[in-house]
Amino acid sequence: MAGVITALISSLDPEKLLRSGGYILLFAIVFAESGLLIGFFLPGDSLLFVAGMASAGTLTSQVGSGSFQLNIWVVLIGVFIAAVAGDQVGYLFGVKAGPALFRRPDSRFFKHEHLETAQEFFDRHGPRAIVLARFVPIVRTFCPIVAGAGRMHYSTFVRYNVVGGLIWGVGVTSLGYFLGNVDLIANNIELALILVVALSLIPVVIEVVKSRRARIRRSAAGATASSVDPDSTASSVDSTTS
Repeated sequence: MAGVITALISSLDPEKLLRSGGYILLFAIVFAESGLLIGFFLPGDSLLFVAGMASAGTLTSQVGSGSFQLNIWVVLIGVFIAAVAGDQVGYLFGVKAGPALFRRPDSRFFKHEHLETAQEFFDRHGPRAIVLARFVPIVRTFCPIVAGAGRMHYSTFVRYNVVGGLIWGVGVTSLGYFLGNVDLIANNIELALILVVALSLIPVVIEVVKSRRARIRRSAAGATASSVDPDSTASSVDSTTS
C-alpha cells in the first residue's frame, strides 16, 4: 500500500508532469482542478509555480537530460482560459445536479465533507468566495459547483470567475517565472515547492479551524436551547401572573 501511495505522489510531481505532458497536460490539470469533482487532489498551486519556473528556463538543466522550457505567454494565456473554463463547467454542473449532489453517497472521488466545506466557505464570503477559493485546495474545485447549485446569478459568477482565474492562474505562474530567475530559488526547487504547498495549506487549516468552531458553537447553542424546559417556563409565567 505504501508503495502505491509513493508511486501516486511521485506521478503527481509537478516537474515530471510538465516534462511528460507539456502544455496539454498543464492546461488539462488546471481545467480539472477548477471545477471537476475528480480534480480536487491535483497539484494546482505547485504546478503553476513550476510552469512559471519552466518558462523562465530554470528547469532546463535541473531534470534529466535535454532542454525543457515553456513559452511564458502560451502558459499564461492557456492557464487563464483553462482556469476560467473549468469554473464555468463546475458552475453548470452545479446548476444541473442541484440538490441531488448533496444526496450523492460518498465515493473514492467524492466526499460530502468537501462539499460542505465549500458551502460554508461560500456562505461566509459570498460572491468573493469564487476568487478566494482559487487559493484554497479542494475548496477551489467544489466552490463553483456550490455556486451553481445555489443558483448564483450567472453574470456575477462570470465576473468573479474571470478575476479569480486571472489572479490565481496568471499570478501564481508569474510568481514562479520571476522567482525562477533568483539563484536561491533556482538552486533549491524542492524547498521552493514545499514552501508553495505549505502556503497553499494555510487557508485550508484556517477554514478547518473556523468550521470546527462554528460547529461547536451551533452544538452549544442547540444544547442550551434544549436544556430550557418549555413546561417549567410556562408554569413559572402562570404562577407569576397569578
